[in-house]
Amino acid sequence: DPQQLELATSGKRKLRRFIVIDEVVDELYGSKVREYFEENNVQHKILALPTTEETKSMDLVLNILQEVQNFSIDRRTEPIIAIGGGVCLDIVGLAASLYRRRTPYIRVPTTLLSYVDASVGAKNGVNFLQCKNKLGGYTPPVASFLDRSFIQSIPRRHISNGLGEILKMALMKHKGLFDLLKSHGKHLLDTKFQSYSGSANHGDAALQTTRIAIETMLEELAPNLWEDDLDRLVDFGHLISPELEMRVLPSLMHGEAVNIDMAFMTYVAYMRGLITAEEKEQIIQCMRGLELPVWHSGCSWPLIKKALMERLKHSGGQPRMPLPTGLGMADIFNDTTEETLERAYKLWVRD
Repeated sequence: DPQQLELATSGKRKLRRFIVIDEVVDELYGSKVREYFEENNVQHKILALPTTEETKSMDLVLNILQEVQNFSIDRRTEPIIAIGGGVCLDIVGLAASLYRRRTPYIRVPTTLLSYVDASVGAKNGVNFLQCKNKLGGYTPPVASFLDRSFIQSIPRRHISNGLGEILKMALMKHKGLFDLLKSHGKHLLDTKFQSYSGSANHGDAALQTTRIAIETMLEELAPNLWEDDLDRLVDFGHLISPELEMRVLPSLMHGEAVNIDMAFMTYVAYMRGLITAEEKEQIIQCMRGLELPVWHSGCSWPLIKKALMERLKHSGGQPRMPLPTGLGMADIFNDTTEETLERAYKLWVRD
């Protein structure tokens, strides 16, 4: 809106911003964020919060909204800014969508997982009654600002965690991305996705992998932003993992739980004859190379059956099971028998 733009830049009114930042990110970068707003003469309130799967609740959303109300923002011209990992972006997105029915917000992801996953799309939400993201909505941010330098300060396990979601897109849609992960996975872990002039023999693997992951994710999500079509390739790794992740909190991170789900589904695809033994082995070896878990004792046969029953409830009575049909190729299946699943499970556990 030209009038709003003129008002914001004319100096007649001081710029104001409300920022929610994960408390760990605040310890690392809070002083720089404050300096930025002070140098640009922006009146600001920074709320540092513990944003983890355990605190991802409606209570935290209401805490944020109380502070937003106290700060008193203009919901048309003063977007709320979320700086943190996926949980932080989800919580703030839901808070913004509820405040005066819809307040704009900006996502600034600070982990690899949120950089390639939570930064894209419209979903937000919180956990409820021990169920992952049971409450939420579809309100896209007005912008996502992507800065890979945040990623250099996160632990190696968190890099691996993000690689799980990148691998998901590689297996479903992009063999070139799979090959990049296979060839450069260790380098990406070692360099924490930073681009160095000294890493010429790897090309700019960090830039290539993140760009392809985000582009393939956008290709999938953009035509189906509100999930009117329930056949979604991006659900690969997300059939069993929500149940597993909530059951064993906090021992598994999101990308790790997703990878365990993908490893099992790779065996299902093999058992159905959709991929060869060699392709199955390549996928599992790539996962190991990315330092991702390929099995977990908590992923029992009863848990798998329960998770798939939940899936049926929320996907129109069909399992809508995305499975690889090759490296970088996939399809959705509704006809996998329980016998096939159980045989795949036994082989997976044995291996």
